Amino acid sequence: MADSIISRGQGIASADPDPSVYLQIGIVQKALLGLLSLPKVSHCVGQDYRNYVQKGSDSILGKLLNASQDTSYPLDRLSLGRGLLMEYIDSDHNQTVDAALDALNESIELQKRNQYGGLWYFTYPNWSYLDGMFSYTSFASLYTSFFNPSDTKNTTDRIIYQLDLLWSHCRDNATGLLFHGYDASKSASWADPVTGASPVVWGRALGWYFMALVDWLEMNTFQTQSLQWAQVHSRFVALADAIVEAADPASGAWWQVLNFSGREGNYIESSGSSMFVYGLYKGVRLGYLSSAAERHRETANRAYEYLVDTFVVKNDNGTLGWNGTVSVCSLNSPATYEVFFSMSFGNVGLVANENDQYYVTQPLLFNSVHGSASFVLASLENEMQAI
Repeated sequence: MADSIISRGQGIASADPDPSVYLQIGIVQKALLGLLSLPKVSHCVGQDYRNYVQKGSDSILGKLLNASQDTSYPLDRLSLGRGLLMEYIDSDHNQTVDAALDALNESIELQKRNQYGGLWYFTYPNWSYLDGMFSYTSFASLYTSFFNPSDTKNTTDRIIYQLDLLWSHCRDNATGLLFHGYDASKSASWADPVTGASPVVWGRALGWYFMALVDWLEMNTFQTQSLQWAQVHSRFVALADAIVEAADPASGAWWQVLNFSGREGNYIESSGSSMFVYGLYKGVRLGYLSSAAERHRETANRAYEYLVDTFVVKNDNGTLGWNGTVSVCSLNSPATYEVFFSMSFGNVGLVANENDQYYVTQPLLFNSVHGSASFVLASLENEMQAI
């Protein structure tokens, strides 16, 4: 699947990219760099992957050199940190790459925050999303450990504070899952009047947050005796347990909207499901889910088999395709499950209002790297269970 992603030229920015390309490059780079840990990946193949990661970084490098401008992009921009840091090391400290890393780091301080200090995910005032934590937590940890290790405690405190804000505002006490995001001002049409939370648990948003937790735990194993590490670990375990409970009994995988499982219009979605498989497998492998490891592994095994059987497409040219990935879901919408209808005065009857068609009516994309690269990561962890 990784080779198929490369064959399609994905994870490389065009000359005039839209904001979604940052996370597309970032998740492809994470998948390719992750494959380097497999014993069966030869030096030559591994170098091909590293070269492709560098190509992706270079395709966007020129747009990352101004910290103020960087804040106009979603927090997803920070997912580029892994690839840039690899290139910085491999290139013997290329100054342009160094400048991009510094600008991205500075942009975190310039990022607008809501009244609680929560990072805005994008340009929407006072809105914080689960999605951004995948990029933010890894970048902040990697940058600090490489360039400013004396600031590790402060960086850790800042990361945990952001994770905690989302946990406290978005956690659904009934299921243990987290809603997509929250509006600190509580002025959005979808905002809970007490917490500001949105009403829908979107699978892929929760997947980004789940991966953020397990990746941060792995990157900070030197802190295992600290209260901060223990706190993130306890949240990861609680969320893993809730995700296992939310798995669809029939397929073993997870719904697009997790708090309306089985509801008309809902469906099993491939990117969020891949992310959950990755997180569960990784948590088991690293010993973070030891109290119920077998149950978590069995859940991941069953879901992984479903992903392979249902979403992998064998193309005539020998490559693999990937199906069943929702395009995007944003809180810049009604943020509702249903398709609402509004009166059209120019026609008789009720007609669909496009702005009200959301979580279960967003289009599915074939070969979306949000799904295929996440599947590479799930497959990597599936294979590493046996190593």
